[in-house]
Amino acid sequence: MSDHRPRPKSVQTILGSGGAIATPLAQVLSEYSADVRLVSRNPRKVNDSDALVQADLTDPAQVARAVEGSDVCYVTIGFEYTTAVWQERWMPFIKSVVEACGQSNARLVFFDNIYAIGGDNVRHITENSPISPTSRKGQIRADVDRHILESVEKGKVKALIARAPDFMGPIKATSMLMNTVYDNMVKGKKAQWFCNADVIHTFGYTPQLARGTAMLGNTPDAFDQVWNLPADPEPITGRQWVRLFAEELKAPERVQVIPAWGVRALGWFVPVVGEMVEMLYQYDRDYVFDSGKFNRRFNFTPVTNREAVQQTISELRRTV
Repeated sequence: MSDHRPRPKSVQTILGSGGAIATPLAQVLSEYSADVRLVSRNPRKVNDSDALVQADLTDPAQVARAVEGSDVCYVTIGFEYTTAVWQERWMPFIKSVVEACGQSNARLVFFDNIYAIGGDNVRHITENSPISPTSRKGQIRADVDRHILESVEKGKVKALIARAPDFMGPIKATSMLMNTVYDNMVKGKKAQWFCNADVIHTFGYTPQLARGTAMLGNTPDAFDQVWNLPADPEPITGRQWVRLFAEELKAPERVQVIPAWGVRALGWFVPVVGEMVEMLYQYDRDYVFDSGKFNRRFNFTPVTNREAVQQTISELRRTV
């Protein structure tokens, strides 16, 4: 999808390299710059020309060194998925990043989820949806968002928040859809879904979310605001997602719906599931993510949900 744009001398730094978003983001950023810097505890090259910086990003001094000399700094780090770790690490980390970007005059792109938007506000998520957390993790993300936006208002940093819905794509580790639908189906098991498989649930295709993030980071007038990253506007339900995977895998279209009480019970034995319980409001009602602002600004047509499933499965088959 390269548009053969020039590759200027612009240092594009990813804090938290190696994940489901950071890896395709690094690939796309190579279309914008020959200077892509990957920062994590154990960074690995995505492009041959990548610069690797080993750093503990919980240390403000190491954050400052990693950011120094950057033109654009992308935050894609994913701390361990527990409330205790998030409470300990998120705010000190984001404060150090804002400080470092301000000192280095680097533009900050914060790749965000929608946890700060709670309750019935997930029925139609736009950039104007109120910050309204209804979970402990959501409160932490709300505090992070507010700190970034307040720092922008005070002129401390040039920044934007790029929000994404739940993920799906060829890197499966952080995707509920891939873990409970795809992984089960390829094992000949029933797909699983939380709470209600007959409500709408938007998923974002990770290569496309990464492309949208790169586009925003390299568009100067996109800063100092919130953006929803591109996702197919077609509203489909959990059961319809299962159908798309079943058709592509030529597998039986079977789904086991796990009710809220079942998720809570399972959480006693599987800690990561227990951490999901407070987020079940995202699965018991419609969860519709609206990227119309992005699509209009960039004249962008997202890949369809069906195409995203087809491309994901094709890539997984290719890498097996």
